[in-house]
Amino acid sequence: MTRPSEDDLVTGDFVRSYVITGGRRLPSPTDLSLHTLVTLAPDREPPRRASPEVRAIWDICAGGYLSVAEVAAHLGLPTAVARLLLTDLAEQGHLLRRAAPPPAQAVDRGTLEEVLHGLHALFG
Repeated sequence: MTRPSEDDLVTGDFVRSYVITGGRRLPSPTDLSLHTLVTLAPDREPPRRASPEVRAIWDICAGGYLSVAEVAAHLGLPTAVARLLLTDLAEQGHLLRRAAPPPAQAVDRGTLEEVLHGLHALFG
């Protein structure tokens, strides 16, 4: 069995997070939550010399709003790295952010029972 050369290790599909982020410190979880929705700002061009990850974000977000968690999943990157890249694009004016939708409000049991009885009456 042969030992892999140094070039084989460098050219693999795996890229460490600190290479993608340029060694910068990752943002705090409150800067851009996983539930925050992002999309491309209208009439924007991709940044010059954009990294492959930024180009991928550009393609992913062109279709409409996605959560930060969804973008990270599509990229196959840790969420903190995706948050850092998204924060950079937002600060440059390339992304629009929308707060996460509010949590659903609980409905009282009586209302749910009335709906259930109405459905039983309609559909047997």
